[in-house]
Amino acid sequence: MKHILSVLVENKPGVLARVAGLFSRRGFNIDSLAVGITENPDVSRMTITVDAEEHPIEQVTKQLHKLINVIKITDLDAEKTVARELALLKVKSDAKTRAEVMQLAKIFRAQILDVSRKTITIEITGTFEKIDALEQLLQPHGVVEIVRTGRIAIERGEK
Repeated sequence: MKHILSVLVENKPGVLARVAGLFSRRGFNIDSLAVGITENPDVSRMTITVDAEEHPIEQVTKQLHKLINVIKITDLDAEKTVARELALLKVKSDAKTRAEVMQLAKIFRAQILDVSRKTITIEITGTFEKIDALEQLLQPHGVVEIVRTGRIAIERGEK
């Protein structure tokens, strides 16, 4: 079961290493990790996606609460959450295939960032599934390189 943890931490050196180390020591593989400052520059938000059963996640969150720099942990409910990811895809594209690659990007509401004689660089924002779908459609053209940010998420509503 996938869990998206939103962890508010003090914006200090070494906090990321301590949090990631806790997951590593417990044998968890972090699928996605995104970190950035919040509306308060002294606080950062870590969005951590892990694949785990309910009981072990409870143990990890209890251990996280014990870390000095951790302020708040929320296990986000997928139904009540807006989650997005950003990806850059560099795709092989010559004069013959350029129009088709650009059309695929347009269908997925992606942006063309760079065009060279042999490649096109595409920026796409959306769900994990949307990005994977575009990537699969571009594979026959030859995906040269992919860079993904990791999932970021926020609860819906007024909270």
